[in-house]
Amino acid sequence: MEEEYVVLVDEDDNEVGVEEKYAAHIFPGKLHRAFSIFILNEKGQLLIQKRNHLKITWPGFWSNSCCSHPRPEEPITLAAQRRLEEELGFTCDVKFLFKFKYPTPYQYSRKWGEYEIDHVFLGHHTGSVYPHPKEVADLAFVDLSELLNDMKANEHIYTPWFKECFESFVDCTETSKKGANRDSNPISISNYKRAAALNLGPSLE
Repeated sequence: MEEEYVVLVDEDDNEVGVEEKYAAHIFPGKLHRAFSIFILNEKGQLLIQKRNHLKITWPGFWSNSCCSHPRPEEPITLAAQRRLEEELGFTCDVKFLFKFKYPTPYQYSRKWGEYEIDHVFLGHHTGSVYPHPKEVADLAFVDLSELLNDMKANEHIYTPWFKECFESFVDCTETSKKGANRDSNPISISNYKRAAALNLGPSLE
């Protein structure tokens, strides 16, 4: 399998080199550039995914719609759109919202961790989702207020970077200002099995 490389950066997100992807994730990790994408549907609900159990960091955890790393010399917006297609089977326009640096390296195990400057993007998609089975174990569209409450009650099931930036994401969206739509009938994490009837694509269970 061809090796993947990530872009190493300094504290101000200036490029300082490249590193093989897995080597960059050996705890405490080397600071590198990443992106997190948040996809909203027409009802203002957020697409979240449960990470495949074969992931080396936070397998089986719920996270934002899609996240990954730009390749060396790849514009980060194009990288985000590429990864949407690879991981979720669609792509769309994405808008940069903000970026943040993990306050400290996140440690998953004695060997693996994450240390990134994360660029957060917003996209909108209403059609079908076709998740890659090696990347995604489950999907759900959830209301933002429901997700915020569940993240506080069950923080142990969510990835650390998702928890770190979610409230800032909510603050950036018009959906959060309008409040939750009580008639939107969001698909919650617990009832995802009904999603196939709602054009979400195949279940991977």
